[in-house]
Order: sequence, then C-alpha cells, then structure tokens
Amino acid sequence: MSVRLVNAPISISFSENTQENRDLFLREYDKASQTDEDPIAQWLKIAKARGETADSDAVVVNLLVELHRKIDNLEKYIKNEESKKLPLSWNEDIQSIGYGHFKLVQPVLVPDMEYYGRITMPVHPKRDIAVYFKALDTSLANITKMHARDEQEWSMYLTARERILIRESKESK
Repeated sequence: MSVRLVNAPISISFSENTQENRDLFLREYDKASQTDEDPIAQWLKIAKARGETADSDAVVVNLLVELHRKIDNLEKYIKNEESKKLPLSWNEDIQSIGYGHFKLVQPVLVPDMEYYGRITMPVHPKRDIAVYFKALDTSLANITKMHARDEQEWSMYLTARERILIRESKESK
C-alpha cells in the first residue's frame, strides 16, 4: 500500500483500545468533541447568531476569546481544578502525516491492533485531538475515527506542512 506522507514534527500519546478500557476511551473521545462548548464559546455563538459581532473584527474577537480561555485555564490550575485526561501507555513522536495516516519515528505498534490516542496539534489554539487508529505495520497507522472539526484542522495542518516543504525545496534550488 502506497501512502503519501509529509514530514511533521508533532507527537501522540496512545494506548491499545482493549475491551477493559474501551468505554473510558469512548467517553473521553466524546468529551473531546465538546471542548469548544465552554461558556465563552457558547456566548460567542449566541452573539454571532444575534448579529452582535457583525461590526467586530473577527480576528480580534477570536484572540480575546482565546485570552479568556487561557485565563480560565490558569484559574482552574491555581484552584487545582484541572480536568484529568486518561493516562495513556505511550508518548511517541510522529515522523510524517498524510490524509488519514501517520508514521511514528519509533516502530512500537502491533500490526492490526486498534489504538486510541491524543495528537498534540501545533495550531492556534494549541490543543489535543482525540483519534482512533489501526496499525498497518509497526510504525504506520490509519486513522479510523476523528471528529469533523479535528479532520479540518488535520487537513489544514497537512496542507501548511506541504506548502512549507515546497517552499524549502524551491529555496534550496
């Protein structure tokens, strides 16, 4: 099987999706789809629906919302109220990514095994995306389940990486 991949310096935490932890992983995966459903995001959606943000600069509004989220996160950290994520067995670096695939630097996967993981995306706002994937070999994986919003971010990041590599190859000529 030929899969087109581009270099991408990101990381992943993952565990085998076994019968014992399947329900826990599914619960965390479902929660991950609601990460933008915090109070400030709800307020912003309502304000946009009412047309209250029509005269506002979208970039400034988004930056203010992200600052508000960061302050909320700091407050939670100070009060020791951080939401706990499930501990996962492996933390590995991803060497390269493609549409629906990724390749790990270290060959630690068991072929045909299903896994649950969190990929740390270097986008704004920086966050983890929850994925289910199946090992095609010891380092290549096929993403089998990802939230729609995360798929868009994955595709945008992949496209940005491709542009960077094209630009670098043109500069080196």
